[in-house]
Amino acid sequence: MTSQPPHDRLVTDRSLLATKAYGTGQHLAARQSLYRWQTPSHDLPGIVVDELADVRGVVADVGCGNGKFVARVRNDRPDLDVLPMDVSHGIVGAVSGAVVADVQQLPVSNGSLGAVFALHMLYHVEDQVRAIRELGRVLAPGGIAIVSTNSRTDKLELEHLWRQAAGDVLGVQEGPARVQLSARFTLEDAPTILGSVFGEIRTIPLPGVIEVTDAAPIIAHLASYEAWADEMGVPFRETIERARDRVNETIRTAGAFRVTCLGGMLVCR
Repeated sequence: MTSQPPHDRLVTDRSLLATKAYGTGQHLAARQSLYRWQTPSHDLPGIVVDELADVRGVVADVGCGNGKFVARVRNDRPDLDVLPMDVSHGIVGAVSGAVVADVQQLPVSNGSLGAVFALHMLYHVEDQVRAIRELGRVLAPGGIAIVSTNSRTDKLELEHLWRQAAGDVLGVQEGPARVQLSARFTLEDAPTILGSVFGEIRTIPLPGVIEVTDAAPIIAHLASYEAWADEMGVPFRETIERARDRVNETIRTAGAFRVTCLGGMLVCR
């Protein structure tokens, strides 16, 4: 299992998550939008809908964010009752029917859900084992939990870009690493952690390559980490602008800036 990253406490700081990080959907949308340039393209909400083929009744999206998955499930499966939840008062205001709730203590009765989603959010949870027990507790017999996260190899080009840009700003060869959200719950570690509750775990790997000929999507993604700017160890905006210069230079010389991705979904029973 990966060791605890240096920014661990910041990734799980509920006050920061509910305000600067996810007080609105702006930063989350910037990270989501980068995948428009990925090949192959993965329809993540569509994958979730497909996995719900045998599910009936109530499903919950815990950590629903800006409601991207909620909207798709409601559209494609109007027979299901979808309950969105998130720790941020600000972000749930834009999602119909959403409630403020913490995955470590869900306001849901035992065995009452046909499915529960925890999509790209368990790395933000301080006590992951407690959270996973909650996911199991609320599921009816035969229910499924759908979890997603990224591999420890995901988007390494962006980490390298950040450290190079930070080094340029600081006048050293390589600057400090940025906050890495998925490091607390990687695709490689997830089956072991989830296995503390679930007996059957199926991984759906989602590889791809992002290729851009305009720096804007890459820079928007880096800038979406503004909530942790004070902890990056460098002047945040200066580093962002230096990264823009580096991406533009790569596009000029190589024709495109490329990022290798590996995320995945885990279907748990």
